[in-house]
Amino acid sequence: MNYDGWVKSVPTDITGDSLWKVEAYRLALFAAEIGWYDVTKLFRDKRTTGLSDQLYRALGSISANVSEGYSRGTQKDRVSRFTFHAS
Repeated sequence: MNYDGWVKSVPTDITGDSLWKVEAYRLALFAAEIGWYDVTKLFRDKRTTGLSDQLYRALGSISANVSEGYSRGTQKDRVSRFTFHAS
C-alpha cells in the first residue's frame, strides 16, 4: 500500500475533521496502518511478543500526541506549531 492509495481509503468521518489538515497527523495514521503488518508478524514469534506490543503502542501514540497538541490553544497557535519552515 502506498500513501496516496491509503489516503483515498480513509473514511470521510476522519478526513472531514480539521485535524486531517495536519500532515504530521496523516503521516502518523499511515505509519500506524502499515506498521500493523509488522506488529502482527512480530507477535507470531514468542521471542518478539514484547517488541510487537511496544511497536503497537508507539505507533498509536504518535497520532494521539499530534491530536492532543492540536487540540490545545488557538488556531494561531496551531498554525505556528504545525507549520514547518525549510531553512
